[in-house]
Amino acid sequence: MRQLLALLSLFAAVVALGLWTNHLLQSSADEIIQHIEQIEDVLEKNQWDYASEQVAELEKVWKQKAKWWPIILDHQEIDNIEFSTARFKEYIAKKDAALSWGQLTELKMMIEHIPEKEAITLENIL
Repeated sequence: MRQLLALLSLFAAVVALGLWTNHLLQSSADEIIQHIEQIEDVLEKNQWDYASEQVAELEKVWKQKAKWWPIILDHQEIDNIEFSTARFKEYIAKKDAALSWGQLTELKMMIEHIPEKEAITLENIL
């Protein structure tokens, strides 16, 4: 009976840790997406200098909010996000609207995809 209680306690702790981690991942991704949406608003107005400032702010938020992501995520995904951000930053510096929009959309999709991929669901478990 003691072993069963110990196993159930351990299982509950693992599930609770997973849910808590997923919540933290979702909230940090949401904050990063908010910054991306601010950049979208600025790009719609063709304010390239302000967009550059917003990209610098996005990088700061990324480093702050996602510094613990490598513990639970595949490093390749994090590298892809960082490469995408670097490309986007250069497109903004060159004032290339088409490439900026395309790269920003890709970056936003990658960030949105991470919490969905890491969520504790039957689909992800099976």
